Amino acid sequence: MTAHILRPPQSRLSYSVGHFLNDLCASMWFTYLLVFYHSVLGFENTYAGVLLLVGQIADGVCTPLIGYESDKTPGCGSYGKRKTWHLVGTISVLLSFPFIFNQCLGCNLDTPQWVSLTYFTPFIVIFQFGWAATQISHLSLIPELVTCEHEKVELTAYRYAFTVIANITVYAVAWLMFHFQTQEGDDPAITENLGLVDIPVFKGLSLTVVGIGALFSLLFHLGTREKGARPRQEEEGSSPGECQPLLNKTTVAPPTSLLQWKHWLRQPSFYQVAVLYMSTRLIVNLSQTYISMYLTYTLLLPKKYIATIPLVMFLSGFASSFIMKPLSKLIGKCMTYFLGLLLILAFSFWVLLDPHMGGKVYGTAVLLGVGSATILVMSLAMTAELIGDQTQSGAFVYGAMSFTDKVANGLGVMIIQTLHPCRTMVCCPGCVWYYHYIMVIVTGGVGVLAALSLCTILIWPIKIVRCKKLNSSCLSHF
Repeated sequence: MTAHILRPPQSRLSYSVGHFLNDLCASMWFTYLLVFYHSVLGFENTYAGVLLLVGQIADGVCTPLIGYESDKTPGCGSYGKRKTWHLVGTISVLLSFPFIFNQCLGCNLDTPQWVSLTYFTPFIVIFQFGWAATQISHLSLIPELVTCEHEKVELTAYRYAFTVIANITVYAVAWLMFHFQTQEGDDPAITENLGLVDIPVFKGLSLTVVGIGALFSLLFHLGTREKGARPRQEEEGSSPGECQPLLNKTTVAPPTSLLQWKHWLRQPSFYQVAVLYMSTRLIVNLSQTYISMYLTYTLLLPKKYIATIPLVMFLSGFASSFIMKPLSKLIGKCMTYFLGLLLILAFSFWVLLDPHMGGKVYGTAVLLGVGSATILVMSLAMTAELIGDQTQSGAFVYGAMSFTDKVANGLGVMIIQTLHPCRTMVCCPGCVWYYHYIMVIVTGGVGVLAALSLCTILIWPIKIVRCKKLNSSCLSHF
């Protein structure tokens, strides 16, 4: 494969903003979905959990299917197959997301919750389809745009830097909206606690998100050029003929070394990275989902904290993202991931030992923010390392990784919501300790699983097992 390096800095910048709309929406989805449906609209815990589970399952199912189709289809003319799927996903997100964070049209206080549940479900499914299409197509461009491992880490870090900027944008706008709402009202029950009065806040926030995201998606499509698709003959591992690149004979790999999607299922490293990626996403997403509940119902802080604390988390993550490349180059991706995991475990122990931390919550937010940023960037870099030069089936790999992540997150939220001690009210005395231990478990407990997965990669490093023929035994190439 010939090297294809991005032209700095415009090309790197345009690629990095291609996931900005997804990041904005994901920030609202994971941080505010349960808050909006449970604390604002008054849905029961299980109903709010069902909506998030439906979204995660829809995303999980769509992701590998889109990954497979993204690898298989040529795209629209010369536009590129990855960018074509990215455009389809972007349009789907823009059309559906504003309806999710708004009151059901035609509904009132007497409307049964199952009716509202039925109303929101199609919009959530369309949104998750679009989100998956955008995510997979954008991730799949990394191995195609750069070939050097350190440049993959760098590009992933830039991508994550804009992910952090997206989260900062959401939380900053949310803080401003809550601040202005507080200035306009004098009733502490309204200015300090969440309720129906906050529907316009979340509606305005969702419209702001799609407006900003649409602009950055346009910049991505104008500034990123996808290289031409490989001939179908080469992708399927057939005789190369005139399509085979002219390389030195000592470096030419046999055409059958190109892996199709089903070959990945025979790769041990595929499962190692999948477990690590799933564990990472569980830590990042579940902590992001329940931090607002923890702040509101366990620490009993005013509702503006559900904007300021996540803001501190992602500012810390943003600052740390710029040292990812030199640090991983110095000590390696695995050890960099391990350092991030230590910060996550430190956060977990701090929360466990200090149930009434008050203002010290800002310190824990820094630990969680830096740790989450580190393990997420490194897990994505390890996924890109796994794919290597197998870019023709890279979207399937990202799709499969994302499938485990989405389903695990959805099931995790559903289990937490089902076990919630408060059945008939927003928060009873039992939820005070409940969210406290949830924050400990989703960081420290899952962190142990991530550590075990990392150990397997340290013992058996990431590598591809090559097959000379589809039905022949596989030989490991070191």
